[in-house]
Amino acid sequence: MQWSMPHRVLQVVAGLIVLVAVSAFAMGVINAPQRGRMPGEKAPGSAGAAPIAAAEATPLSQERIEGAPPPRELTPEEKEKAEADKEAKQEAAEAAKEAAATAPPGVTAQGVQPPAPTGPPPPETPPAPSPDEAPH
Repeated sequence: MQWSMPHRVLQVVAGLIVLVAVSAFAMGVINAPQRGRMPGEKAPGSAGAAPIAAAEATPLSQERIEGAPPPRELTPEEKEKAEADKEAKQEAAEAAKEAAATAPPGVTAQGVQPPAPTGPPPPETPPAPSPDEAPH
């Protein structure tokens, strides 16, 4: 195989990688505890963790369990504004319908429609596999 670096440089780099791997393994062995613990078993000499006293902690209330509280009532000003917005949308929709009815065929509110594609239809692509399906 042809490498772009001299063979000696590759040997030095490989040696450094092996040295780092061996030293990391050795440090893991040296720093490991003398005897392991089973899950749930307390460490020797530890009296257990003290309970946490969090000032910002809040208890779960019925509202937090059920979801958001019911929406608040709208003020008369907010009701009027919502009604005005609704009427403006309705007028805009009516104006668009009138413009579409009076426009010549092939012209939409945004401009001219693109011509219909000619020629054979594109080949169908197979459906995408589901995310749960294993790759082939």
